Amino acid sequence: MALSSLQIIIMAAGQGKRMKSCLPKMLHCVAGRPLLAHVLAMARCLSPQQIAVVIGHGAQAVRDAFSAEVDLVFVEQEPPRGTGDAVRLALPKLSGNDITLVINGDCPLIPAATARQLVDIAARDKLAWLTVNVSDPSGLGRIVRDENGKVASIVEERDADEKQKTIREINVGVLAAPTKRLNAWVKRLDCNNAQQEYYLTDILAMAVAENIAVETVTAAREDDARGVNDRAQLAVVERIMQQRRAHELMANGVTIVDPSRIDVRGDVRCGRDVCIDVGCVLEGDVTLADGVSVGAYCVIRETNIGEGATIKPFSHLDGANIARGAVIGPYARLRPGAVVGEEAHVGNFVELKAAHLGARSKANHLAYLGDATIGEDVNIGAGTITCNYDGVNKHKTNIEDRAFIGSNSALVAPLTIGHDATVGAGSTLSEDVEPASLTFTRARPTVKQGWQKPGKKE
Repeated sequence: MALSSLQIIIMAAGQGKRMKSCLPKMLHCVAGRPLLAHVLAMARCLSPQQIAVVIGHGAQAVRDAFSAEVDLVFVEQEPPRGTGDAVRLALPKLSGNDITLVINGDCPLIPAATARQLVDIAARDKLAWLTVNVSDPSGLGRIVRDENGKVASIVEERDADEKQKTIREINVGVLAAPTKRLNAWVKRLDCNNAQQEYYLTDILAMAVAENIAVETVTAAREDDARGVNDRAQLAVVERIMQQRRAHELMANGVTIVDPSRIDVRGDVRCGRDVCIDVGCVLEGDVTLADGVSVGAYCVIRETNIGEGATIKPFSHLDGANIARGAVIGPYARLRPGAVVGEEAHVGNFVELKAAHLGARSKANHLAYLGDATIGEDVNIGAGTITCNYDGVNKHKTNIEDRAFIGSNSALVAPLTIGHDATVGAGSTLSEDVEPASLTFTRARPTVKQGWQKPGKKE
């Protein structure tokens, strides 16, 4: 079967009462992205013809969160009447006639390869069902097999007898079936059960009664089928996903000092011999070129870091571009638009915002450089600030090559400091500085001889 004839239904209508949240469960994040986003990414790996997302509680919030994804068909289930009813509502909104895959929106760890196995089975006119063997099946639907080991039915725990409750093979809630058969089965569902809902699992017994082969795929790892129903389970899934991402990076040649203490919340691309110390958070699109070293407890977001650059501990980089061999930190902050040239240094408690620091230039201590273009081989002294904001508008500071800015200088923008110029320490400048000149502004000291410190009053 060609994968273009596949359609996918994602069940995302649950209220998630146990989350105890105003936010719909599908929008709670794992690894920096909503639960539903992870499931959608897996679904798209199968190249489906269409994807329907069944929504209910917080429907508008879910629509808004995924409004940019034009390939989705949203189907609203109101009132919620079970998984079978959700599929029954979704099928008429889809145009495919070959295979339908049904997956849960709160199971972000299912591998695409596992879902593909289900689709391949359904393509042979069978009902394919995903199961997993778990250590604790409490609260989950059990897979009941006959004396020949064939699947006979799925029984929800509240409807199970004591013997059935001992079964450890459980229903994951993921299945694939020929679309025409699935459509016929869900139309025949009833709600004669403890919850008075339409259980999608009841179609399994229908398939058995019609002599349609039911074939199961058992998840390779218990964690693959792990879902999220409360915040504790959300935290467990988060750590599993982070462990997997850490091991993927290490398999590609990255040294991660402690895989249990890294958080990857986006797409991270690393070259060879990258080293990441403990406690680091990588968010959004991050690129670490060959030989990059990231110190402990750094936060790096939407940033490109060039070959051989060093990011020292406790630095915060957001929307920055760091060139080859640069040294950042410790305790540096680079805000959006910060560009650091080759072999430049940005030291402790230095902040850059929309600023370009040229090759080999240095700002080693306690400086704020905002809306500035700084040339090559420039030295920025401790305590220097670009006064870029007048209360209404931002203004630019331009410091040309090889300029030297003394400590505790205030550069009032708009301002240009010429090449090879020197600004004396403690200066406040609001006029341009000529190239190759020395400029300083200092008040003469006033000295009072014999001055007595005030004492405490009796």
